Amino acid sequence: MSRTINVVRMQFVNKQTYVWVPLIVLVGAFVLSLMVFALIPYDGVKVGGGTQAPLWYFLWVGVQSLTMTFPFSQAMSVTRREFYLGTMLTAVITSAMLAIIFVIGGLIEEATGGWGMNGYFFYLEWIWASGPAAAGFVYFIIAMMFFTVGFWAATIFKRFGSLWLTIVLVGLGFVFVGLLWLVGRLDAWGRVFTWFGEQGALGLSLWGIILVAVLAAASFLTLRRATP
Repeated sequence: MSRTINVVRMQFVNKQTYVWVPLIVLVGAFVLSLMVFALIPYDGVKVGGGTQAPLWYFLWVGVQSLTMTFPFSQAMSVTRREFYLGTMLTAVITSAMLAIIFVIGGLIEEATGGWGMNGYFFYLEWIWASGPAAAGFVYFIIAMMFFTVGFWAATIFKRFGSLWLTIVLVGLGFVFVGLLWLVGRLDAWGRVFTWFGEQGALGLSLWGIILVAVLAAASFLTLRRATP
């Protein structure tokens, strides 16, 4: 366990990836969103999409957590299992920190009426429908999903190279489009949208746990044979 904690410390040595750049992305998206809200001559609720920016960045964090530190960890005689567990624990910590920031920001927006101009960056009604604790959980799972997707893609790159990573991503694209075609063929769009609506943000995040678990397991199996 102590060696796993040392991997967490090793990851956080790279403060630019885990601290400064995420903060710059978050603060920049927040300030720009407030500026846009102030420019809109409308008294109703104003909601922007800037919240996605720091969450999307977590995909890049997942990539860098492997590509930038895995070779160094192997030179320090860290086992692949210890590196994997330490890196995933790092993801849990950083995702939880982001979720806490989002919840605090949402509570402030509720108290101030959207910063006095009815503009909401952190507080998205469909995510907050079940309360602040549920909203924090949703943001945590979303951040973990982005991180795990990036880490999974990086393990494929390390194990098989860019050619096979491209083939896998294109293949997944074909599968996704095929599923869309199947839904349209069965004339099931109404049922699909109804199901998503019934799940809500909290229910979808619970399904997201399964996706995180599958990608995390696949990442570990691939990492076991990856070369630094």
